[in-house]
Amino acid sequence: MNKKNVIIILIDGGRLDRAQNSPVFKTLKNKSAFFSSSITYAPHTIAAMHAVFSGTYGVRTGTNSYWSTYKFRKDKFKTITEYLKDRNYYTCSDIHSEIIIPKQGFDEFKIHDPHNDDLTQQHSELLEQMKIKNDSDTNFFLYLQYSNIHTTISDEVLKVYDNYSKEYFKNRKLNEERYDREFKKAEDYLTNILEKINSLELDKNSLVLIMSDHGISVGERFGERAYGAFCYDYTIKTFAYFIYPGINPIEVTQQVRTIDFMPTILNYLEIEQDQSYENMDGVSLLPLMNGKSMEEKIAFSETGNPLDDKKPPKEPNTKSIRTSKWKLIINEYSNTRELYDLENDPDEKNNVVEKYTDVEQTLRDKFFI
Repeated sequence: MNKKNVIIILIDGGRLDRAQNSPVFKTLKNKSAFFSSSITYAPHTIAAMHAVFSGTYGVRTGTNSYWSTYKFRKDKFKTITEYLKDRNYYTCSDIHSEIIIPKQGFDEFKIHDPHNDDLTQQHSELLEQMKIKNDSDTNFFLYLQYSNIHTTISDEVLKVYDNYSKEYFKNRKLNEERYDREFKKAEDYLTNILEKINSLELDKNSLVLIMSDHGISVGERFGERAYGAFCYDYTIKTFAYFIYPGINPIEVTQQVRTIDFMPTILNYLEIEQDQSYENMDGVSLLPLMNGKSMEEKIAFSETGNPLDDKKPPKEPNTKSIRTSKWKLIINEYSNTRELYDLENDPDEKNNVVEKYTDVEQTLRDKFFI
């Protein structure tokens, strides 16, 4: 076993386009395996992160919506935390809500107050504690959620407007400025946390994954003021940066899925899948990180559009099947379909579903919806 520490830093609500234009993230790209086309399972944290922790889509694990945290089939699907706990890792998290990731396998399951806690200070102190563990020959798994983007969007957008508030969608510049202000704070946080990791020399024996769970709308589509209503790329296309000792920096532009991150970590650590549990949907991305080729996998995403309701539905009603060339969206709430030619229409402006019925059928045949 390649016994390295594992640190996951989640930039909750981090948009890919902002990361690609950020000096901080550009520097990060130069020392990591950067995945610039990773597709999340769900454009909201609960289902997205349960899929990451299990390497499996929520349609199989049971956690497929905002309401299904406690439906996670923990007897059938083993989490990354449990794999590492079984190998005597000390496991710790710091998150803003107890329902957003699976609890099993954690030694410490900390909940922070996103309105009052200084996450830079708090997470730096956690890293110092992990360093003490490591110096005592104990490897650790640390999951850190930077939740401040989410908090501001929740306070200033989700609690103020609904998905049909014309005032919100008419003020695109204000929406952009609000988001960019919060993303800049995330850059500052990440800079400090990475400096802390380096000053503690944890970079020498740790795999570090910096990722986002989903993006956030700034008013691109009427009917979605933030996230969770649609499956367009501004919320389902995310970023991921893997850093580990001896890495040869590379940008991987091929489409991957966030469900692939867990099997990648296990592969890097030389941990075999536990055959007493069901197989994961994800696959290891190590070959791509090492400059080798892999067959592209279809990415499946789904969410629950609340429409006029104040709360999302119990079950998903909006689904997406995506390749690097095409995306099929099935809106079950309106019995409509959308097909986008992503190569020629990356902003998903022109629905060509009636023109390419053969492409739609091929996508349907390749997936399980």
